[in-house]
Amino acid sequence: MRVSTNLRTTYEAMLATLGDRDDVIGQGDPDEWAFEMKWDGIRTMARVEEQDGRTAVGLTSRNHKDQGPGYPEIVDGLGRAVSGKAVLDGEIVALDTRGRPSFARLQQRMNLADPREIGRAVKRVPAQLFLFDVLEQDGEPLVDLPYTERRERLQALVTENDAVKVPPAFEGDFDGAWESSKDLGLEGVIAKRRSSRYAVGRRTRTWIKVKHVRTQEAVIGGWRPGRGRRAGTVGSLLLGVSDGDSRMRYIGRVGTGFSERDLDDLHDRLERITRKTSPFADIPRADARDAHWVTPRLVGEVEFAEWTNDGRLRQPRWRGRREDKDPSQVRRE
Repeated sequence: MRVSTNLRTTYEAMLATLGDRDDVIGQGDPDEWAFEMKWDGIRTMARVEEQDGRTAVGLTSRNHKDQGPGYPEIVDGLGRAVSGKAVLDGEIVALDTRGRPSFARLQQRMNLADPREIGRAVKRVPAQLFLFDVLEQDGEPLVDLPYTERRERLQALVTENDAVKVPPAFEGDFDGAWESSKDLGLEGVIAKRRSSRYAVGRRTRTWIKVKHVRTQEAVIGGWRPGRGRRAGTVGSLLLGVSDGDSRMRYIGRVGTGFSERDLDDLHDRLERITRKTSPFADIPRADARDAHWVTPRLVGEVEFAEWTNDGRLRQPRWRGRREDKDPSQVRRE
């Protein structure tokens, strides 16, 4: 078994559109939709094939980073779960003590590079791969097949083990799936039109995600120093999203939800990418006061209450860094 850094798929992930109950219930026949739970993890495209008589596995993030070295238990699990060649779509997750995907636990695995640290983390915080789609099998592209047929192919292809699972689609209607996801403490529901093809690299309304808690990816463009107990480190982060041009649109600042480890890590990384000018097109003077500006390379995620009328995050709380996302990919959902 081995990971090959060159073993990457040319497929880009299909993306769901953020919506609500009416976006699903109000679109034709409710029976046209299948429902999956929304897993709180990191999206990955997996490729499995034979090389030199051995099974080779590649895991690639949305921003084309090789994820395999960081998750050796998943690489091994995929080699055991899939025979032949395949390209698959899924989510890397870490489960909490109640068996639910926890983004906070996954953070302990996301930024490791030292093989010794990774080895210790595998034992402390084991990761799993939840697969939900297959794009290619034994050289045959499957993206033009309907969702229901791809699901059948996926279930027939994968032999589950301790590191690789194919969670079942919910048998029932949207309301049942919604309540079930809430009872299980999950992030929400993904509604997928049964007849839909896999739209490579596109965000479409044939997949609709409905969340219990609002979350938003954001690019860090600066930070303000802390006071009191947090003097000498990060007090709050100044956040933005890409507008498709050279500068970012400011969406607010976040100062809660950080662990001590987060603060130390962020401070070290931000100190290495300082710049003299603001990367934002529209930051208010009050928020820019005593700010330290940085080159907008780091992506994070927050949860928040709502959007204000002027496009700011209300009551944001830090969830963690997202090394799997490129700043240019970050848009307001």
